Amino acid sequence: MNSDTALCWLRRDLRLDDHAALYTALCAHPRVVCVFLFDRLELHNHRQAKFVWHALDQIKQGLQARGSDLLIVQGDASNEICALAQRFAASVVYVAEDYEPAARARDQSVDQALAALGSRLEPVKDLVIFAGDEILAKNHTPYSVFTAYKNTWLARLNPAEWMPYDSLGQLSRLMPLPATPMPSLKQLGFQSSNLGGLGLPLGKSGAQQLLAAFDAHIADYQQQRDFPALDASSHLSPHLRFGTLSIRRAVALAAEYTGPGAACWLSELIWREFYQQLLWHHPRVAQESFKLKYRDLNYENNQTWFDAWRNGQTGFPLIDAAMRQLSQTGWMHNRLRMITASFLVKDLLIDWRWGERYFAETLLDFDLAANNGGWQWAASTGCDAQPYFRIFNPVTQSKRFDPDGRFIRRYLPELTELNNQDIHAPWLAKKLPAGFTLGRDYPVPMVEHAEQRQRALALFGR
Repeated sequence: MNSDTALCWLRRDLRLDDHAALYTALCAHPRVVCVFLFDRLELHNHRQAKFVWHALDQIKQGLQARGSDLLIVQGDASNEICALAQRFAASVVYVAEDYEPAARARDQSVDQALAALGSRLEPVKDLVIFAGDEILAKNHTPYSVFTAYKNTWLARLNPAEWMPYDSLGQLSRLMPLPATPMPSLKQLGFQSSNLGGLGLPLGKSGAQQLLAAFDAHIADYQQQRDFPALDASSHLSPHLRFGTLSIRRAVALAAEYTGPGAACWLSELIWREFYQQLLWHHPRVAQESFKLKYRDLNYENNQTWFDAWRNGQTGFPLIDAAMRQLSQTGWMHNRLRMITASFLVKDLLIDWRWGERYFAETLLDFDLAANNGGWQWAASTGCDAQPYFRIFNPVTQSKRFDPDGRFIRRYLPELTELNNQDIHAPWLAKKLPAGFTLGRDYPVPMVEHAEQRQRALALFGR
């Protein structure tokens, strides 16, 4: 095929600036065509589809302003990408590396199909700062302890690692294309989902807005991040998931500061990479426990209990408020992700994979590596996970991280009139508000935490 033309297949890098694959393509070829494939491997729920749609709309407008366009297709990746490679006589298809097992299998299939046409797939590192075998222990094996991984990661970090790619400066090499209309979500086979509950700014412009807002209070991040009512999170996780913000921009922000807030946020970004590389080195964790001794635990898997957990009807206010936040907004505070996951596995004795799947179906920022890593950490089945005997007490956690019940009241309006002490455990209240009946207006606790804790210890300790 004609080596002068290349495709840039956008996937989890939905921006035009600081774009590794696009920059690489533009520097090597005088004509580049950008394409996006609506792929169920990338989109796990309708919220994600809407988020991606807005990002693509901004990209399409940006390319059209430069006389080119973003081609949007649907279908089997091998068929559609090969058809476009043939149409434009493209010798190379540039993509950002993806570390998920299904995505790796897809890319291998696409590469083989392209090879039959005389073309090839060219992966470029973009999703992480360090990938593959770049961070290994001294014995050349992948790390299984986060702190050791983090120390090596930080020792390797230098300003060149977060230097942005000047892809905007190379856009004159884009192939001129006639402008085409942006297809609707309905035309693409997706429902239009409500993102208003979260109030998240969308697209590349939204990512820039959130990054600037977080810059203003990153110094307070360490102190405030565990309190959901304070809303101290950056809310950048969906933008990092789909690449409307590059990981380099995020690390660059952390590197501007020397205080504990920025260091804490950088540590969270390193956790993200730890789980990405864990999935790359151990793809089996997508299906089973990292710790093989916990692979066949005899979970009770009570469907009625699972439904109550999913619907925010467990009778434990902080758990229920967190689950309703998730269903209403597609997002959940990180501390609450840990608490609700621990509750499902160790209070309700339900397989962590049930919860992992529900989060995949619901979270706007769902990312297989982070979601799997987080669930296995809370379930004590994962790599460098909390020990099985560490079991969060939902009432203690509620009193500690939502002391005045502000977050609970936001999502459980039926508990608004309870005082700041009773709102954490209504069943222990000496006197409930007039007209409020436990069991009618709000559920009684579905389990007794102390009893379930002992059953969990017995389950994991066998």
